[in-house]
Amino acid sequence: MASPGKRARARKRPRGGRRRLPMRYLLPSLILVALLAMLMLRGYVHSEILADHRVRDPASNEKVPGHIRGGGPVIDARGTGEAKSIDIPDRQLVLTFDDGPDPEWTPKVLDKLKQHNAHAVFFVTGTMASRYPELVKRMVDEGHEIGLHTFNHPDLSFQTKSRIDWELSQNQLALAGAAGIRSSLFRPPYSSFASAMDDKSWPVAEYIGSLGYVTVLDSTDSEDWKRPGVDAILKRATPKGVKGSIVLMHDSGGDRSQTVEALDRFLPDMKKRGFRFSNLTEALGAPSAHTQVTGVDLWKGKAWVAAVALSGNVTAILVVGLSIIGSLVIARFGLMLLLSFAHARKVRRRDFSWGAPVTEPVTVLVPAYNERECIANTVNSLTASEHPIEIIVIDDGSTDGTADIVEALWLDNVHVVRQPNSGKPAALNNGIAHASHEIVVMMDGDTVFEPSTVGELVQPFGDPRVGAVAGNAKVGNRDTLIGAWQHIEYVMGFNLDRRMYDMLGCMPTIPGAVGAFRRSALERVGGMSEDTLAEDTDITMAMHRDGWRVVYAERARAWTEAPESVQQLWSQRYRWSYGTMQAIWKHRRAFLERGPSGRFGRVGLPLVSLFMVLAPLLAPLIDVFLLYGLVFGPTEKTIGAWLGVLAVQVVCAAYAFRLDKERMTHLISLPLQQILYRQLMYVVLLQSWITALTGGRLRWQKLRRTGVVEAAPGSGVEKDRRPVA
Repeated sequence: MASPGKRARARKRPRGGRRRLPMRYLLPSLILVALLAMLMLRGYVHSEILADHRVRDPASNEKVPGHIRGGGPVIDARGTGEAKSIDIPDRQLVLTFDDGPDPEWTPKVLDKLKQHNAHAVFFVTGTMASRYPELVKRMVDEGHEIGLHTFNHPDLSFQTKSRIDWELSQNQLALAGAAGIRSSLFRPPYSSFASAMDDKSWPVAEYIGSLGYVTVLDSTDSEDWKRPGVDAILKRATPKGVKGSIVLMHDSGGDRSQTVEALDRFLPDMKKRGFRFSNLTEALGAPSAHTQVTGVDLWKGKAWVAAVALSGNVTAILVVGLSIIGSLVIARFGLMLLLSFAHARKVRRRDFSWGAPVTEPVTVLVPAYNERECIANTVNSLTASEHPIEIIVIDDGSTDGTADIVEALWLDNVHVVRQPNSGKPAALNNGIAHASHEIVVMMDGDTVFEPSTVGELVQPFGDPRVGAVAGNAKVGNRDTLIGAWQHIEYVMGFNLDRRMYDMLGCMPTIPGAVGAFRRSALERVGGMSEDTLAEDTDITMAMHRDGWRVVYAERARAWTEAPESVQQLWSQRYRWSYGTMQAIWKHRRAFLERGPSGRFGRVGLPLVSLFMVLAPLLAPLIDVFLLYGLVFGPTEKTIGAWLGVLAVQVVCAAYAFRLDKERMTHLISLPLQQILYRQLMYVVLLQSWITALTGGRLRWQKLRRTGVVEAAPGSGVEKDRRPVA
């Protein structure tokens, strides 16, 4: 018989034994897929995807009926009988415009037609009609006729029947969404006179006719696409005598200023000669080519146009946002390099001093919850301290014997304080209450100090304005790939940042792994708060608002055990991210306040919000646009831009490693780290936003420790661990 525990686990297991994708991965993935779909749609309607730009050379015309080759510009191959060739009646001019609508030139063409009371036929492509539906609607409202010119403007003689069907159906879909109509007029891309019909284009015309379309060629080509000059356009567009004609012009595809100027002379001149500008069906005395679309087809068309508009607007906003964020990030890198250099030069001068040397004993607080794998290493590293210290280990209701391990060490200057499980802030406040000294050092139970760490950490308190000091937290378990990535992040993203924030006077976070505070300053701000999950960020912001200086001590190195799996890393960063958002919201009033609080609110809070909350949320766009550019172009520019950003990051990382005297071999994995870390931070931040916006509460998440960081490098007892290159 199964135990109750096993029955409970069985009830929780999904049917079929399959694991469901957690919502924290599913939702961000869906958003990225939606974004990629919008980019694909945008690329499709901009002829970047599925477009075929091949143009066929002329072929023989032996299979083309003679009456077609020698006939008029209109071919009616509908029905089962012989295809008809139709001429335009005398003194009738059918003015046609191809490749539009264009947002710049089509309105000017329509204005000229309206000014001279003339109608025309616009052969629109589906791509342009989808992007500028309001212009198609204007054409119909002003009495012009619409014809199809395919969706992506391919040479149909290269295409299969299924591709031709797709081009026409998508073209009709765009017309339905733009103006609520269908059209029976069609002009093949790259077509010319009827006499130019050959054995490759004729079968296409026959197939088009079988689908119910009338093929419209031209009898007078203005060749305005060559931009030969207004006089040349007028000469080529003018028919001989009084013979009716279909005149080919363009309202898109480039600069059409000469076409617009030519219309201003062509329209009144031809009217003076007795010509009438009519729609094609009016000139032929036939029913209108337009058919109203209703029902499902109409809504499908409207949905298509709306989707195209949405994709265009969203991608445009994202491109602008990415450009702004990218510019700010590059500017931040530059500022970070400049201020980091200034900080290093300042604190490394021979005559630099924080004030009188700090030699009095200090209290080191070690909050611990189920840290049996690490706690002995942590305490033993502290006992080697070159600075006099009192060590207080606060056991926060551990169930694995953490406190017993510490007591079994029998160390004189180590005190164990036991309390029911109440959380890290409560443990630290309890430790502060038991502290014997004014300066309090705080560290994590999975961290080890170098013998000089405490002494280096407390020296800035020689300046009475300093209320807190951030140490140099470093990754101790960097021999795995994920550990190496976090090592890069700690050296570049955290410690280089801290130098910059130190110079700006707005350090946002004292790391929980290695930080020090004045006890009196802590008491003034109410101690460690339980309001947020990032108590270290919360207390740092509170110190700034109370007027204290918060500085960075680069030589106060602490070696911490970083998460060794993606799941563990995600849990840690989720807590950090959500806690940071909580702290920003808690201290939001600083933005409007005066004095030190206002300075931090108007300098520190915007920097933290922008570069720790907003910028990482948009960072995956870099990789989405990279993928899009690699597949659909411009490939070279895309690669160049991505490599340029990466080069800036490499420079910053190399400088950070040089400042920290770290080996450069780890930077080999930087490109891959940048790509994968962006996705992880995106997932983390999106989940944090969702948690915050829905009013959710994130519990403290205990990470699994292995005790792999046994001692600080340089202590003589550390393991020989090979770094990942």
